[in-house]
Amino acid sequence: MEVILEGIAAGVLGTVAMDLGNLLLSRAGTISKIDVGMIGRMAAGWSRGRFRYRHPGEMEEVPNEKLYGYITHLAIGVGFAVPFVVVWPVFVGGPPSPTWAIVYGLVTTMASWFFVYPSMGFGALGRRSPDGLKAVLSPLANHLFFGLGMALGITLF
Repeated sequence: MEVILEGIAAGVLGTVAMDLGNLLLSRAGTISKIDVGMIGRMAAGWSRGRFRYRHPGEMEEVPNEKLYGYITHLAIGVGFAVPFVVVWPVFVGGPPSPTWAIVYGLVTTMASWFFVYPSMGFGALGRRSPDGLKAVLSPLANHLFFGLGMALGITLF
């Protein structure tokens, strides 16, 4: 049970670190801002069995979409962190490595590039996003922060 709680803590801290890093870098104009409302719309579509849009404009606005977006974003972060923390001792042994948590955080970028962006109608890598190259590079920065937050979570726990 303790390992599950450690995974939850790592996921929450990772997601919070991602959001704070994104807030700082997007305000500076370096990366694209995470659109939590769009995540909420996407999650609402998932709940109705719709996992892919041809264009982001096809996603219908839903009441409380920002709340749904925050809950979904946090759940996905925890959903990525728990398996890392649970599987590490089984396959590698010992407590999870903070260094490998950062690497793992970067690897989770693939989910944004090849699942989230296409699901929202931006295509693989976000190549149809109006943000251009920023849309492609932003997940790398975001997921680096996620990995750093996970590393902090497993170090503190």
